[in-house]
Amino acid sequence: MNTTNLIPLSLLYMQYNLEMSFFFNLNEMGLLEILTVDETKYVRPESVHAIEKMIRLHQELEVNMHGIDVILNLLEKIERLQHELISVKNRLSLYES
Repeated sequence: MNTTNLIPLSLLYMQYNLEMSFFFNLNEMGLLEILTVDETKYVRPESVHAIEKMIRLHQELEVNMHGIDVILNLLEKIERLQHELISVKNRLSLYES
């Protein structure tokens, strides 16, 4: 597997001053996909935004892993509902015109 586009997990835990177990716990809960190539752990670059969000929840708000899971699921549901609402409003405006 080509690792040029992947971010080494060791870089993340050093940059954010976290223990490696934080990332492994996120992986166990299905919140983060960790890839292993030649015994080195990596994450995809598109995961960084979500990782930073989880770190902020954990560090700044002191939310535990299960709380992070609940919050992320609720935020995802809100986003889906907002998109659905926009779609319904757009369809309604077609009938009102």
